[in-house]
Amino acid sequence: NLRAARKKAFPKDTLEDFALRIGVSRATLQRMEKGDLSVALGKYYGAAKVLGLTGPFLALLQPVRSLFDD
Repeated sequence: NLRAARKKAFPKDTLEDFALRIGVSRATLQRMEKGDLSVALGKYYGAAKVLGLTGPFLALLQPVRSLFDD
């Protein structure tokens, strides 16, 4: 999804261009686009921020309430 969002938001950016926008190396961006879990979550958040996707990103971190929760 990161690759598709990058291409939609910045269609003329190369990998290097977008990596510079989010403050990571080209190699790290490539790993992120493959879903590499060894990349720090903060780097993914930085990409989401640049892409204007922080709302959906933060929604992933919300705990799901159960009927049994007080």
